[in-house]
Amino acid sequence: MIKTGIIGATGYAGSELVRILASHPNVKITTITSQSYKGKNYGEIYENFRHIEKVCEEENIEEMAEKCDVIFLALPHGVASGKVTKEILDKTKIIDLGADFRLQDAKVYEKWYKTPHNALDILPEAVYGLCEINREKIKGKRIIANPGCYTTCSILSLYPLVKEKMIDLKTIIIDAKSGVTGAGRGISLGTHYDEVNESIKAYKIASHRHTPEIEEQLSYASGEDIVLSFTPHLTPMNRGILATCYASLNNSYSYSDIKSAYNKYYKDEYFIRLTKEGIFPETKWVKGSNFCDIGFVIDERTNRIIVTGAIDNLYKGAAGQAVQNMNILFDIDEKTGIDCPAIFPV
Repeated sequence: MIKTGIIGATGYAGSELVRILASHPNVKITTITSQSYKGKNYGEIYENFRHIEKVCEEENIEEMAEKCDVIFLALPHGVASGKVTKEILDKTKIIDLGADFRLQDAKVYEKWYKTPHNALDILPEAVYGLCEINREKIKGKRIIANPGCYTTCSILSLYPLVKEKMIDLKTIIIDAKSGVTGAGRGISLGTHYDEVNESIKAYKIASHRHTPEIEEQLSYASGEDIVLSFTPHLTPMNRGILATCYASLNNSYSYSDIKSAYNKYYKDEYFIRLTKEGIFPETKWVKGSNFCDIGFVIDERTNRIIVTGAIDNLYKGAAGQAVQNMNILFDIDEKTGIDCPAIFPV
């Protein structure tokens, strides 16, 4: 059994981790921590977890490293880099669901996140855990940076087109929508029911922190520096990401040409599903699952391609992908514990 610990187990991503790992056949949850709820039984915080007899402990990552094979960090940005050390990594593996190890350029991280990076000695060792693209790099590593939710959906949607140089890299525009759980469980006026219900809004226009993450990973794929436009929107639903991506095509391509590019990279990827021609992804078809659905159409009038991707922000965009990374690290079937269809209706 893989002995796991979760630091930050009472946030939305943390609770989704608990839900998945509690029924994972190869996992034993040894420790869960919470700064806000230490000493409380997990079932008192989330009544849907009454069957899980686990008390939230005060976080001590050094002690956890001694008894856990892997520790999941579900923490705000700027926190993980102050906790993870080489000594910790000598004893356990780390999967960080936060942003601290996603960007390899610390100066870019500090510019966008407005906080110093406190683990510059470890940063080069971190692997970006987008499983379908970096699977071989993930194997055997000690620290995995679990990608962001917007970034997972956006990168997977565009990767084959960028890799095959089928689009003009200077024309990429990503218009993305997220459910309210993407904002976390903390109290904020902007996520109150009255503020969100019956409304949709763009936010952090031209300044969202997932922008450099998308740019960095797509730049690796293309071999060229990419600068793109990314605009996120908050929608009145609990969970889900829908990313609509636009780019000018470099040639006159048919639907079959584009589909061949996606099949080249994704035909053996269980968790990526290409929709049929004329059918486009919807968040309800991926909710509560680790699937990423992708569909596209060629706008012949403008010679642009429009790609739509959909994921569950808490599952493929956070906890499900983290468990997928764990499965890869421990060389077990990648689908173990996360092979479930979407929940609908809900």
